[in-house]
Amino acid sequence: MPRLFTACLLAGLALAAPMAGGVQAQTLRFGLMEDPDALDPTLARTFAGRMVFAALCDKLVDTGPDLKPVPQLATEWAWSDDQKSLTLKLRSGVRFHDGEPMNAAAVKYSLERHLKLPGSQRRGEIAPIDTVEAVDDLTVRIALKTPFAPLLAQFTDRAGMIVSPKAAERLGDKFATAPVCAGPYKFVERVPQDRIVVEKFDDYWNKDAIQIRRIEFRPIPDTTVRLTNLRAGQLDLIERLAPTDLPQVKRDPKLKVGQAYELGFSGIVFNTAREGSPVADPRVRAAFEAAIDRNAITQVVYNGEYLAGNQWVSPKNPNYVTEYPVPKRDVAKARALLKEAGIEKPAITMMVYANNDAPQVGQVIQAMTREAGFDVKLQATDFTTSLDQADKGSFEAYLYNWSGRPDPDGNTYSFLACKTPLNYSRYCNQEADSAMNAERLTTDPTARKAAWKRLADRVLTDKPLVYLFHRRLLWAYSQKLTGFGEYPDGLVRFTGLKLD
Repeated sequence: MPRLFTACLLAGLALAAPMAGGVQAQTLRFGLMEDPDALDPTLARTFAGRMVFAALCDKLVDTGPDLKPVPQLATEWAWSDDQKSLTLKLRSGVRFHDGEPMNAAAVKYSLERHLKLPGSQRRGEIAPIDTVEAVDDLTVRIALKTPFAPLLAQFTDRAGMIVSPKAAERLGDKFATAPVCAGPYKFVERVPQDRIVVEKFDDYWNKDAIQIRRIEFRPIPDTTVRLTNLRAGQLDLIERLAPTDLPQVKRDPKLKVGQAYELGFSGIVFNTAREGSPVADPRVRAAFEAAIDRNAITQVVYNGEYLAGNQWVSPKNPNYVTEYPVPKRDVAKARALLKEAGIEKPAITMMVYANNDAPQVGQVIQAMTREAGFDVKLQATDFTTSLDQADKGSFEAYLYNWSGRPDPDGNTYSFLACKTPLNYSRYCNQEADSAMNAERLTTDPTARKAAWKRLADRVLTDKPLVYLFHRRLLWAYSQKLTGFGEYPDGLVRFTGLKLD
């Protein structure tokens, strides 16, 4: 029997535009670090976009504070004995923002859209899905090509977001301009680089838990300006507070702080397929890593608030491969590796986000690696452009952040498996693929841990990606905001939030 689980100051002045008092009282003004990319859960790939989707698009399954899946659009789920079929029972009475019913047919449509839509960023996340069947109006059966342990974890993010089929068909490739989902808020407007506005959806299935009428997402890349707006009362909540600003926020009686270590990582992606580049040689990549002191980076740039790391999960994660602890800096080793590679003075250009902290990290790395013989040039690039450059392979090294997923598969497969959407390094190794496929085939923790060790054996040797640290996610918010919860996936749950 199947097991059943029930389971910038100018920006500040702009924000000070007058509003009607009653509306302002019900409006949450949320400062984001970047302007999100496409507001289409199939195509999107930014952390800031996930913040907006948390308001717009409910998922089949959500993640609790303990990282275990909890019901959202699906209320129950059951695996077949051979782990090749997952049956989901859907919540009844759920409507999309356009009034259409959220049912099994809509789930089938959305999952197949993730698999087939050109440019889909979700295809790799749920690639083992073979067929999706609408058994009845509220029952979906998903047949897999092979057992796929991370499937439920994948459904806790954009792969589990269900869109209105009618709206998706009507809007086609313009869906991101007016997304229609079944979340607590409906899309109102987007002004690029200025604001995204959503309003409470009165027919939301859990509408009584939604207290805030309207949310304005404001992209403000400068952390100082973001904080200035919060302190001036022009914002109510900001994400990714700079660690260097943490002491002053803690001293401010009008503000509160939320924090959690992220599930993801920050690291350097090397373009291993870059013809003629020194980084195509794994010995050069190893030398680069040996020249770096991870703890010094976190101390110098982040006041020691971040956690040094060398893998796709942090040393605090139970899936961390303890056989490979964070290595100490070894400049002599770096020089020896470069000599062995016959490239003793490699010149490398490293792309970094054009924000407050990434250039600083780049400068620290630049200084460290210079002692080993590297000549690192920094290329500050706005966030969206950097992703496009990464897609095209138009880079040598890329200082990159990934916000992470509850299951380590979400931090590895799309980055390291051959020809997967986020594999910016163009890395392709059969041993690594074999290890990642093995962890997907079983839910047995011991067997999966062995697979992560096999993956570490290969990837931490080849170093297509050198992991550096794991961020402490910091939020700052007005004391007028209550009901704020801290989740390690870094997303704000708007359910239960109040603004007095």
